[in-house]
Amino acid sequence: MLLSSLSDISITAWTMAATAVFLMGISKAGLKGMSIFNVTLMALAFGSRTSTGIFIPLLLVGDVFAVVYYNRHAQWKYIYRFMPWMVIGILIGVVIGKDLPEKEFKWGMAIVIFLSLGMLVWWDRRKSENVPTHWLFAGTMGILAGICTMIGNLAGAFTNIFFLAMRLPKNEFVGTAAWLFLITNLFKLPFHIWVWNTITEESLAINLRLLPAILAGLVLGVFLVKQINEKNYKRFILVVTAIGALAILFK
Repeated sequence: MLLSSLSDISITAWTMAATAVFLMGISKAGLKGMSIFNVTLMALAFGSRTSTGIFIPLLLVGDVFAVVYYNRHAQWKYIYRFMPWMVIGILIGVVIGKDLPEKEFKWGMAIVIFLSLGMLVWWDRRKSENVPTHWLFAGTMGILAGICTMIGNLAGAFTNIFFLAMRLPKNEFVGTAAWLFLITNLFKLPFHIWVWNTITEESLAINLRLLPAILAGLVLGVFLVKQINEKNYKRFILVVTAIGALAILFK
């Protein structure tokens, strides 16, 4: 989808985009597990490739908030261990996604969504306490996270598995992930501007319109992260996201 003017965007598209950004704000405030749903809604609103560029500046707003709020909990040794692999994955994703036509890009994003869903379901059902901590584990998760975050802003499933494997408590988990995503999203920024051309004046104008939605989500997320029971909510997100991925394919 090419953005011609804001007036060409339907009310339905604005509603889906605002909902996606609002939920993204809640997620960035610490309530993890909604990134796949956010990406699905934004892709339905603006198209698969275009939506990736629209998301980046808004993700950075959420990242800065999360870093400021949870900074004291960050565990840098895990960032140093994971980030180099993620950077490699991002570079692979840049090459894979650069010249993909919209149809193939759409299929690629849907595959990434289902792969991420599969990883989350696998982790949820896996009861073993012996999670591998070998460098190969960090390398595999990091490269997959990098590819997924470049193609569809969908690194969450793989980063979550890595941090869960490290047995990080909730606040350390959120604080460490906040710095990781701020750094990697800044790294992705020039590729979206000069290689993929998905960040433009038109996309930035959309960002400005959606800014209140992410700010509202961040405020609500701070409140919810201390109170909500995520078990049933996670199942709801998995089901709705699977439906959303199918909607992307047949849109």
